[in-house]
Amino acid sequence: MSFLSRSLDRVAPSPTVSVTQLARELALAGRDIIGLGAGEPDFDTPENIKAAAIAAIHAGKTKYTAPDGIPELKAAICEKFLRENGLSYTPSQVSVSTGGKQILFNAALATLNPGDEVVIPAPYWVSYPDIVKLAGAEPVIVPAGSETGFKITPEALEAAITPRTKWFIFNSPSNPTGAGYSRTELRALTDVLMRHPHVWVMSDDMYEHLAYDGFDFCTPAEVEPGLMDRTLTVNGVSKAYAMTGWRIGYAAGPEELITAMRKVQSQSTTNPCSISQWAAVEALTGPQDFLAERNAAFARRRDLVVSALNDAPHLSCEVPQGAFYVYPSCEAAIGKTSAGGTLIADDETFARALLEEEGVAVVFGAAFGLSPHFRISYATSEDDLQEACRRIHRFCDGLREAT
Repeated sequence: MSFLSRSLDRVAPSPTVSVTQLARELALAGRDIIGLGAGEPDFDTPENIKAAAIAAIHAGKTKYTAPDGIPELKAAICEKFLRENGLSYTPSQVSVSTGGKQILFNAALATLNPGDEVVIPAPYWVSYPDIVKLAGAEPVIVPAGSETGFKITPEALEAAITPRTKWFIFNSPSNPTGAGYSRTELRALTDVLMRHPHVWVMSDDMYEHLAYDGFDFCTPAEVEPGLMDRTLTVNGVSKAYAMTGWRIGYAAGPEELITAMRKVQSQSTTNPCSISQWAAVEALTGPQDFLAERNAAFARRRDLVVSALNDAPHLSCEVPQGAFYVYPSCEAAIGKTSAGGTLIADDETFARALLEEEGVAVVFGAAFGLSPHFRISYATSEDDLQEACRRIHRFCDGLREAT
């Protein structure tokens, strides 16, 4: 009998973390590596937020807090949801965790049982299916390819729902594609969900503020208020405020669910870092003008990368509406041989050969549930992006028919 839990047989290590770690190891070994795998802004945390954290330390705010957030942060979150999304919540309907991933994990553990199903559009963030599996339930994957702009259709959502469906996980703008749903597109999905009152919505809005070309962000409970009593609206400070290492995610939803999530958290990590919570208060209530400046920089990087990839042989790339990822297709490269002698059998071998031969780290599409693609994070300097694109072009230019 194995000492380890059988639950671990249902999941795999995070591919994005694995790629980032491999890139670090190669760099430590002396290789010139450009890492485009991590979903982390290269911008620094704004100074006012860092100052708020330092002030909290000096004020002695270094003790345990309530398990799911200090009152000041919960109040700031309620104000944020009302101000930016038109959603009215009370502090008792808010949960704060050690990152958005813990929010999702707490919700899954608090609600899912063996035999339950969770509808997840693909491409998906790599952790969604594994979180569902660890909770004992079954992910139901619904592909959404480039022909629909990587967005699920109402017909596909309707077909995926069964009497066993408990959650629908929604993410816009998306990781890994950057695809964003318009209000009209989201309304079509919420119309389907209104016909199935047993299905709850987990809306991952982590990239809300990273939107370009006038894209109008919206969230399900905002578009359809009738879903408020069965929607968990998830967000955090990691992406927009460049606070990935501070580890603060939050959500709001029905009080019964939030209470259950608090119970889970009280027996795992207990409270998020007290200092990070005070920093998050400043992030949500302080100046927001830097967001537009950083978004403009991200939009320039997006345009640079999309143009370069579409100019490379054997690749094609859609223009995303938000986040800081692109999800190009490498379908035309499959079956060819690289200059280094690697047969490109799938997107995973494409990504590995690109890393080994040209020193560019990307994440293969199978990790996100839709091949043959790969994900590039353009949350890095324009100089690095330009050099990475030159290397990708050189790699693709060197592909030949297999003999």
